[in-house]
Amino acid sequence: MTLDDLKVFVAACEHKNLSAVARQMQCTQPAVSQHIVRLEKELGVSLLERRARGVEPTQAGQLFYEHVLEGLDSITLGVRQLEQLVAGEMGSLGITTGGTTIKHFMSNTVVAFRERYPSVKLHFQSANTHRRCIEALRNEQVDLAFVTMGEAIKGIEQRPFVEMPWVLVVPRQDKLATNKRIHAKQLKNISYIGLKESSTSQNQLTQQLQDKGVYCQAITTVDDWDTAIQFVEMGLGYAITPERHADNLQKQHNVAYLPITDLPPVVFGWASRRWKSLPKIAEDFVNLFEDVNRKK
Repeated sequence: MTLDDLKVFVAACEHKNLSAVARQMQCTQPAVSQHIVRLEKELGVSLLERRARGVEPTQAGQLFYEHVLEGLDSITLGVRQLEQLVAGEMGSLGITTGGTTIKHFMSNTVVAFRERYPSVKLHFQSANTHRRCIEALRNEQVDLAFVTMGEAIKGIEQRPFVEMPWVLVVPRQDKLATNKRIHAKQLKNISYIGLKESSTSQNQLTQQLQDKGVYCQAITTVDDWDTAIQFVEMGLGYAITPERHADNLQKQHNVAYLPITDLPPVVFGWASRRWKSLPKIAEDFVNLFEDVNRKK
């Protein structure tokens, strides 16, 4: 078996579709199948079950996948550290997250991390959707992603960090600004500024509102909550955002916010390919991040 055989097998287990693997690997679907067949022939066991709409790992395939994934991550980490040793570098750390996350969650952490590790190369890759953050992880472009927690993702380990209440952001002079809180059913007829449907957090919010019998049709869509808050100040409608964003921006944009008491919070946290295989500087960044944010 070859390293490419193993990489193709892992991708097949995660995508559960050989055509998707072929696109990722930039090869043909028959070539993908050949990698899998070669592994199955050498191991003497079926690894994937072919189905009408894709593939699923067999019991043996799932067992093999877990060990191969750990091994590939260890190889990737070893190669990276060796390259850094040869180049005389102290290390590098890649993180992907939404464009405004650094402002609201990471600015103090980045400063503290830089003071502790002045020679480490930091790379932040902005991604405006959860899917793109996960793709960057899968493609080994970054070590960590800070994202909205959602459903389990094959080949990705998630670590929830903070639950953030949803709040309604209103102009400071609006009649609703005098309220201390609001209930979901009171949002039925608001002029709503929302994020695009590709946003995981927006989809979660939409589902939570619908569970309460509330169907908010966005009159304006934006890429991030900061822009939504700015539009509230301009009188273009109301926005529903995590409390952290509204609290940080309320004075700057002359808005107020009301906790929505009966909606589940949005959960943010870290994702990686495998926590056990993270370089030490990545673990240190996460630990420092959590220490800094728990003090807020």
